[in-house]
Amino acid sequence: MPELPEVETVRRGLQPFLEGEVLAKVTLNRADLRFPFPERMVERLTGARIESLSRRAKFLVAETDRNETLTMHLGMSGRFTIHPKGVEGEQLGVFEHARETNPKHDHVEFETRSGTRIVFNDPRRFGYMQMFGAEEAPFEAIGPEPLSNAFGADYLKTALAGKQSPIKSALLDQRVVAGLGNIYVCEALFRAGLSPKRKSHTISKKKATELASHIRDVLKDAIEAGGSSLRDYANADGGLGYFQHSFDVYGREGELCRMCSAPVKRVVQSGRSSFYCSKCQS
Repeated sequence: MPELPEVETVRRGLQPFLEGEVLAKVTLNRADLRFPFPERMVERLTGARIESLSRRAKFLVAETDRNETLTMHLGMSGRFTIHPKGVEGEQLGVFEHARETNPKHDHVEFETRSGTRIVFNDPRRFGYMQMFGAEEAPFEAIGPEPLSNAFGADYLKTALAGKQSPIKSALLDQRVVAGLGNIYVCEALFRAGLSPKRKSHTISKKKATELASHIRDVLKDAIEAGGSSLRDYANADGGLGYFQHSFDVYGREGELCRMCSAPVKRVVQSGRSSFYCSKCQS
């Protein structure tokens, strides 16, 4: 699944082509993806202006001038192709293996009044789109954004207090912090010197301060590098994000720790692989 940096990179790529634009035409090429499309989605979006395109956790969030919100999740293989009028399309999203998209997996098409066509392609169909009215709060149960002022040492220390679960599991809980996934939690815990098996309630205020800082830094590094994924990832200009090549621990089981030369280990927690250095992290 794409994590916060991937989704943020996609948002930045889509923003110039969607924000402030009127959707002249919306086409659904099937009835559903992971879930059925919203009721009357075509009618509700056709003619609407996209007032803003933001990100919440791992979702793209498009606010319209009709006081409605369209949320979009990339799933496991979702990507957007941008086709400006008279220009060959660029690709944004998580790639399966090849750079080229297969048109048979083009499931949603947005055409703006200025002539740009934006296509959502998803071979595995794990992505999904939802729509919410002004009175609804789709993200009410999700925790603060890790790059926002609401997330810091005080909040993190309070959120972890009393939790008996491992720190890795706590940080993957979207109710604790929004948008974090397996890759960046592994990397942030390594930078903070914390074992993924460490019990959440044992994290001191000092360690919470360090951890919050490292979470922000590892996400900023990934966004600056253009996102990362186990699969190829393309940003707005068609270039690939290669932050994965600088991972300190993720995916490096058996390789030497770059800090102490001890072997990187892997443990399975709640069905997910955690990579860590047993010497540097405690």
